[in-house]
Amino acid sequence: MKDFAVIGLGRFGETVATALRALGHEVMGVDHDATRTQALADALTHVVQADATQEGVLADLGLGRFEVVVVAMGADVEASILVTVMLKELGVKKVVARASSALHGKVLSKVGADEVVFPERDMGFRVAQGLVNPNVLEYFQLSPHYSVVEIKAPKFAHGRTLSQLNLRARFGVNVILIRHGDEINASPGADDVIKEGDLLVVSGPDEGLRRMGGLG
Repeated sequence: MKDFAVIGLGRFGETVATALRALGHEVMGVDHDATRTQALADALTHVVQADATQEGVLADLGLGRFEVVVVAMGADVEASILVTVMLKELGVKKVVARASSALHGKVLSKVGADEVVFPERDMGFRVAQGLVNPNVLEYFQLSPHYSVVEIKAPKFAHGRTLSQLNLRARFGVNVILIRHGDEINASPGADDVIKEGDLLVVSGPDEGLRRMGGLG
């Protein structure tokens, strides 16, 4: 169990905070809006109404002791940058900051954010992938050109083993999980057969996934 803090309890911050709490972690939520803090008072471990941009507030809240702090106030560019700087000065090991644009993300990285997330961009890309290729059920980008996708088994794979498909040689991708109904094969081998209706979790370069039919 880890200690997390989430600063900014708008829709993104609330989602992150409540998800972390549901996973069993201790979560402190911080927001200047009393309505937001009151709404989450029973959902999080601790909720504080405070202006995180004011000098001394973050230190008074003891945020320097938290393992991970999420700066979820992406809409307020100046505030998110200032809070990120102050958190790193307090010695927070990992600061995850939400960015609203590519330039915002670059600045956050420059001032010390350990990880920058782009929820609007990523969600837009997921929606686009689903529209272009309905076989894509889940999509996660690990790097600018490398992803993990969950897809419906393509027709050309039905009834064939992973060895026969030779996906690594053909597309440079790896099948890391096969789900058949309620059965999950988390370490598929060369002799495992892909059946119609199977769901595959596949990792690899985007171009290979695209040629295999896993990306639009």
